[in-house]
Amino acid sequence: MTIRLVAMDLDDTLLSDDWTISSRVVQAVQRAQAQGVKMTIATGRMSISARPYAEQLGLDVPVITYHGAMIQHVLSGDILFRRVIPSAVAGEIVWYVAQRGVYVQVYLKDRVITTELNEWSREYARMASVPIEKEDLSSLLSQEPEGVEKILMMGEEADLDRLAPLLGQRYGEKVHITKSKPHFLEMTDRTVNKGVALAALAEHLGIAQAEVMAIGDSFNDLEMIKYAGIGVAMGNARSEIKEQADIVTVTNQEDGVAEAIERYVLARML
Repeated sequence: MTIRLVAMDLDDTLLSDDWTISSRVVQAVQRAQAQGVKMTIATGRMSISARPYAEQLGLDVPVITYHGAMIQHVLSGDILFRRVIPSAVAGEIVWYVAQRGVYVQVYLKDRVITTELNEWSREYARMASVPIEKEDLSSLLSQEPEGVEKILMMGEEADLDRLAPLLGQRYGEKVHITKSKPHFLEMTDRTVNKGVALAALAEHLGIAQAEVMAIGDSFNDLEMIKYAGIGVAMGNARSEIKEQADIVTVTNQEDGVAEAIERYVLARML
């Protein structure tokens, strides 16, 4: 089956460790687009953080952000799909996490907001190239009529791994909990993940499931890797992700995305 849509995670997948896209990866993506293949990004990041990479690649289809909570044309800003964690639920979660001394920030469209700026917020701002706003989250959420796209907790992996089942017990019927990096524990609306969003995008584009390839490295990529006709795990992916993938490519430092596109998309068009 010919691949007509490719979804690529950003961090530790499309991006090298210095948060850039190699020339080989850019060329592979653009060659595939020139052959009529739809290429998109599927990331936990917000759209403003994904936009520079979408522009660099010249992507002409909507991208998946916030782990699937939003599908948006990042160049025009038009939103095709958006699901939020209701403000009341988000407020409870923020309070519960803060009582346990864990850093937390929320995402409201293209804003990132936290109650207290610290080393975690500074590290995130440096990685994502976005400003972090300081504001009382309880007050903000009590006045927000809809809700937030995502809640992110940052900390040592062992601490987050202890927190995750507690959050699952209390809020598992209301939110989807996942990890994109060892130091990130993230929540979105319970009905969304990258797999759900990728399926919706494929349907929007009139592309069959078997014609989709998804490439990722971490737990938040698992649903889209399992959904896709060809699910690809990066060579640097966690072992749990590699076990669920159809194919394991080389690492992000070795241009694993380009390798997968060249071998499983472009070569099949010859």
